[in-house]
Amino acid sequence: MSAFTCEFAPEGAPTRPIHVIEAADLDTWSAGRPEPERAWITAQGFKATLGTHLVLPNPDGTAGDVVAGYGSASDRARMRFALGPLALSLPAGDYHFEGLTDPQALAEETLGWLLSGYRFTRYAGKAPTPSRLRPSPELDAARVLAMAEGEGLTRDLINTPSNDMGPDELEAAARRLADTHGASCEVTLDEDLLGANFPMIHAVGRASARRPRLIDLRWGSEGPALTLVGKGVCFDTGGLNLKPGGSMALMKKDMGGSATVLGLAHMIMALGLPLRLRVLIPAVENAVSGTAFRPGDVLTSRKGLSVEINNTDAEGRLVLADALALADEEAPDLILSMATLTGAARVAVGPDLAPFYATAPEQATALQAAAGRVADPVWQLPFHAPYEKMIEPGIADLDNAPAGGFAGSITAALFLRRFVEATPYIHFDIYGWQPSAAPARPKGGVGQGARAVLEALPELLGL
Repeated sequence: MSAFTCEFAPEGAPTRPIHVIEAADLDTWSAGRPEPERAWITAQGFKATLGTHLVLPNPDGTAGDVVAGYGSASDRARMRFALGPLALSLPAGDYHFEGLTDPQALAEETLGWLLSGYRFTRYAGKAPTPSRLRPSPELDAARVLAMAEGEGLTRDLINTPSNDMGPDELEAAARRLADTHGASCEVTLDEDLLGANFPMIHAVGRASARRPRLIDLRWGSEGPALTLVGKGVCFDTGGLNLKPGGSMALMKKDMGGSATVLGLAHMIMALGLPLRLRVLIPAVENAVSGTAFRPGDVLTSRKGLSVEINNTDAEGRLVLADALALADEEAPDLILSMATLTGAARVAVGPDLAPFYATAPEQATALQAAAGRVADPVWQLPFHAPYEKMIEPGIADLDNAPAGGFAGSITAALFLRRFVEATPYIHFDIYGWQPSAAPARPKGGVGQGARAVLEALPELLGL
């Protein structure tokens, strides 16, 4: 898919230092350097502002040490992965950071360096060749590498257009991941979904020539049980409530929840975390044909709850509901779902924040704190109980698309919560897309929330 080069400089390789200097410390640092270097810094007007760098000359005129501006703390609060672009802008070679003593900053900038080498080049373009970084001895390099690899997988899956990333291909990606880590992967297909009692997954996917399915990956035999559920709508036309053309433009990313949980699953398995992992992905295409489900239909879910269909474009919560009901039957220690579910979430928090809901307040607190440590911003929204009546239409137990347009993300989350009873539950309503290029994040598919979850797992599961 992409030609993502994700590697560190080998141990023992000679590397050049990158001196990371805050703007306020530049004069002090420069005073300890040779006079020719001080003169060069002055001549170049280098101020150590965030995102700038300067290659210092050696006495023989060759390129020497690098000085990277790190601005101020307030600058860095507005820019993640500020040093990541150095991977592509410095002369080719191997480097190491000096002056980054804060463990959190060191991990963030090292991850940003790796992720800056990502480009999606399956159809056009040339993959960049980033310079390599030698990880600091104080850094958990294996953890950073696993996060970068998982993020690369997520981006690849989202960026692939739907003609090459349908339910078949999403299943193949899950099977490849399972094979890599010695996991099992079982798939329930098409009409068998009805026999196995996944009627809403079947209803949403049956109009497409690409068969709907439920993907079930398992790994690990000891420790607490974690079940990840990812929305796998590989393309969403809106169904009979057809989207306008402009609203279909990014619908290849409507399987971003499944892409994100697969990326997170890679991180967990690559690090060998002591837990039992299950990944459930209802993989469908919401298409239009004579067999499409209709506005006004009433569907009976796996859980037995009836659902009135007031908009066929609110299909993600339907397929997730059957998968969540299955997950809940095992009563794992935690169920966590990820989905590109509502435009209301984007209106509320924009594209950069990943809103989430949690049934356990202590787990929400742990997630919020963990997100700050790994540069993966999240924001808690409430399971606001007074809005429950908005998803109760009278003709059925639940309404998949309440009228009025208020609190769209919250009502969707409340809908999903009805299908989880035995287990603490966390739900992410992610965007999964970087609308414009930023450090370590080219325009295109992007993971959200996965690193925060990985960082929080010790608190979430008592690891």
